[in-house]
Amino acid sequence: MSIEPNFSILEDRGILAISGEDRVSFLQGLVSNDVKKAGPGRAIYAALLTPQGKYLHDFFIVEQNGALLLDCEKARLEDLIKRLTLYKLRVDVTLQDRSDELTVAAIFGDGWAAWAKGAGLPDSPGAAAAFGEEGIVYADPRLADVGGRAIVLANGAEMAFESADFKTASAADYDRLRLQLGLPDGSRDMIVEKSILLESGFDELGGVDWDKGCYMGQELTARTKYRGLVKKRLMPVTFDGPPPAPATPIMLGEKEAGEVRSSVATEDGGVGLALMRLEAIEDVSAKLIADGVSVAPSKPGWMTVQE
Repeated sequence: MSIEPNFSILEDRGILAISGEDRVSFLQGLVSNDVKKAGPGRAIYAALLTPQGKYLHDFFIVEQNGALLLDCEKARLEDLIKRLTLYKLRVDVTLQDRSDELTVAAIFGDGWAAWAKGAGLPDSPGAAAAFGEEGIVYADPRLADVGGRAIVLANGAEMAFESADFKTASAADYDRLRLQLGLPDGSRDMIVEKSILLESGFDELGGVDWDKGCYMGQELTARTKYRGLVKKRLMPVTFDGPPPAPATPIMLGEKEAGEVRSSVATEDGGVGLALMRLEAIEDVSAKLIADGVSVAPSKPGWMTVQE
């Protein structure tokens, strides 16, 4: 008996299409990953930083019909366009918000791997293929356990997945999986103009290419890695009560040990992400409290911590 994967339409995601002869070279000098590796057969994960190496936007990039499609935060898409427009002088590039005609879905669950194999997707991060009418599906380039993603026509999106025998799931179902795996969700978990990529797992999750050459914010990102300057990490946490609000301090006695980011409630409390001071979690018996709720951080298997 086959197990069908779940799909969840991610209403908070938008699509920015970048077309024009210079689309690849334009992005290549701006974002943290190697845009030359993105194509119709492969998606990548990347970020746009300030010149000082602080987080601005993150997104997935895949190519379709001669345009780079950026799967990004819908609420902040206008800001992304404004920031990219500052750098598009004298280049053949067109930026177009296609969120009204294209929609994003997460595909996850026990059936994803079997479905992907049957669809002919190679077993590699970001492997992409055509899906349905004018759609594209790809393995999440960050982590195999989270499943895949798809960009499809907004009109009839749910029918496209149901006709492929996928099962409908809620956005909260996907969010719970994402949080348990320790994957950040844009500005919900990373603070604009403050967060640095390596605190948020971009190295291990394939969001930085260390061999591509210069990009905006590259110097600080490289220095942080090679000098071992990461003292905090964004990681999964569980709560023994209702999840505290984002930005709630996590206390170890009188000292601040971390800060709550995004979360979802569960039957026995909640799961979420928190930016934790590494020194504060060395003692596994330490009592961490956020707004009266006990907090238990856990380092996911993919995460490496410099000694």
